[in-house]
Formats: sequence, C-alpha cells, structure tokens
Amino acid sequence: MKKILFASVLGLSLLSCKENKSRNAPAVENAVDNAESSVSGSLKSYRKDNMIDQIYSELIKNDKSLKALDDKLIQLSEENGKVLAIYGETLQKSESFYADAYYQAGTIKDSLLKQKLEKEIKISSDMYDLKISKVKELIAKVNTNNDDINNLYTAFKIRKTLPEIEKYQNAHPMKTDQLDNFINKQNQLLNELKNLK
Repeated sequence: MKKILFASVLGLSLLSCKENKSRNAPAVENAVDNAESSVSGSLKSYRKDNMIDQIYSELIKNDKSLKALDDKLIQLSEENGKVLAIYGETLQKSESFYADAYYQAGTIKDSLLKQKLEKEIKISSDMYDLKISKVKELIAKVNTNNDDINNLYTAFKIRKTLPEIEKYQNAHPMKTDQLDNFINKQNQLLNELKNLK
C-alpha cells in the first residue's frame, strides 16, 4: 500500500513539474535567458558562475563598445601581472637571500663572528631597502590603481546588468495560480492519507 501511495505522489509531482515548465516559457528573449554557465572572454569576478558576469558576457556579444572596453581591461590586467612579475622576482630573490643570510648567521657558534656578520647583513639589507623604497612605493600605487579599476568596472557591470535582470523578471511573472493548484492537489492527497485506515 505504501509503495502505491509513494508512486502516486511521485507521479503527481512529476506531472506538475512538467506543467510548470511548459507554462513558464520565457515571453521575451533577453541576456539573462541566454547567459551561459561559463563566461568567455570577459574580465571575470572572483566567484565562479557569477550571474553578473554571465549576463554581462551576453551584453558584450551585441555591443562593440562594451567589447572594446572589456578587451582593454583584460589587456591592462595582463600587463599589470607582467610588470609586477618583473619586479617581484628581483624583490623576492633579495628578500630570500637576506632571510637565508640571517638564518645561516644564526647557526654560527662564535658569538663575536655571529654578531659582526649579522651587523653586516643588516647594513646591506637597510641599504637595499633604501634603494628600492621608490620601487615599492610605485608598486603600491600600481596595486591601488588596479583595485580602483576593478572596483569601478564591477560597479559598471552591476549597473549595466540591473536592467537585464529586471527585464527577465518582467518576462517571467510569478503568478500564484500554479502553486495554489498544486497545494490543492497536495491537500486532497493529505486528506486521503489521513482517512486511510
């Protein structure tokens, strides 16, 4: 008996899902309906499968100026990485050298030699820090500019896609009649089940 009831409940659920799908066909085609799960080309956000990036990617397909802007930002982002990598490698090697020098000097048993060597390392390290202070300042400025560019572009994409999600919402009105009908079916089945003996 339980198997028959379960099968009928499952059948009703599947039937109502099929009815809902056919009735909820999109009335107007828009960027939200066309948005793909994987965004191609666009400068992406950190989240995977980001709806804003998916919708914006659809908008780019039909707008040459948006595509040109996106391409410019992608190119600038790639250049940013390359420029910082050039300086980053040199800075990293120098920092690693001084860290290793301090560590190895710390293993010397002769305390006078150890002190003298640590002093020499510190003088060299301080001189290097002074020499690269301008470089570090400029790297910080590059990073700040990059953050500002990303923030402004994210805000632009959100503003550009807001009308698209609103268009999608208008094309997919959330009427309650199907839910009401389904709840009535559920209630009928609930009453049947309650009356079973």
